[in-house]
Amino acid sequence: MRRATITDAKNQLSALIDRVRHGETVLILDRGRPVARLEPVHGAGAPDVDGRLSRLERAGVIRRSAVAPPVARIARPFARARKPARVLEALLEERRQGR
Repeated sequence: MRRATITDAKNQLSALIDRVRHGETVLILDRGRPVARLEPVHGAGAPDVDGRLSRLERAGVIRRSAVAPPVARIARPFARARKPARVLEALLEERRQGR
């Protein structure tokens, strides 16, 4: 998140707006205290998923895969348990065994 003083915001408003347009958030400070935040506004439609992924990739937070995901494996339904799972019993059993 970029920070700017009120004076910087007044003098460089166009540059700050460009940064916000590209997905950054700008925090406006008055004598070191936050007073406002400039954030991008998304339309009423679907959020800009590709733009968000691009920003995260540029920031080094994520790395996109070079191959397509295994859709057949993802779409397959989960196997059903034969009897209801007893989470508490399993946890207590693990503790008894020292795991």
